[in-house]
Amino acid sequence: MSQVEKARLRKQLLDARDSLSLDFINITSKQIQDNLRKIDFFRNAKSIGAYYSIGSEVRTQDILQEILKYGRELSLPKVVKKDLVFKKINSLSDLEQGNFSVMEPKDYCEDVKKIDVIIVPAIALTREGHRLGYGFGYYDRYLSGKNSMTIALGYSKQIIKSFPHSDNDVRIDCIVTEDQVIMSKSK
Repeated sequence: MSQVEKARLRKQLLDARDSLSLDFINITSKQIQDNLRKIDFFRNAKSIGAYYSIGSEVRTQDILQEILKYGRELSLPKVVKKDLVFKKINSLSDLEQGNFSVMEPKDYCEDVKKIDVIIVPAIALTREGHRLGYGFGYYDRYLSGKNSMTIALGYSKQIIKSFPHSDNDVRIDCIVTEDQVIMSKSK
């Protein structure tokens, strides 16, 4: 599949997600958060990397607050040149608007090297753990060679049968939707 076709697929899937109602997003995000709590390796993680959701993504704000409330180390990504750097935050007030209108940790936040579990954004996923991201490659570059367990949050309708992927694409360990937790076969 060419980059043009991949871009077309990405746009089609994003348009479909963007057409979801706010009610659906809010209700479903709560169900996804409930399912996330059922995952042992997430519950036992001392250090968690996550992202601040935008647009029609599964809402992560309550998840971030819950991680902080239970005193676990939380870090969020900041784009530095062509790479992601995860920085520790102590509260959501440590965030500011960065690239692509995404909330990122402020510069004074310390870099985090070791993260037990990373929650990764996705446009689409397969049951085997293949992830279609936004096309910039930040997460694939960051996760390559890391031992962190990965979780992608998505609505059931974001799970699709297949899409072309390359060897550079990092497979996700676990996918959480509103009605299931899928452990992929990646490890």
